[in-house]
Amino acid sequence: MHGKAVRYVTRSTAAGTVATAAAALAASIIFSPAADASARLDGVHADLARAVQLHQITEEQAARFESKIAGRILGEA
Repeated sequence: MHGKAVRYVTRSTAAGTVATAAAALAASIIFSPAADASARLDGVHADLARAVQLHQITEEQAARFESKIAGRILGEA
């Protein structure tokens, strides 16, 4: 019976560690500075290039979407 109690404590400690790590990650994302517009556009471009490479979208779709997103991002700046 003692062995089961030890396993329970170990599992609950592991769950607490995961929850703590998740909370720390969420806080780092929330409190990190927002990326500037050019960095955001670089990320969008890279993501769309990867989608084209994987044949998920066409080059034309990527270009139209990137143009639309650029207008929104630059409109916020």
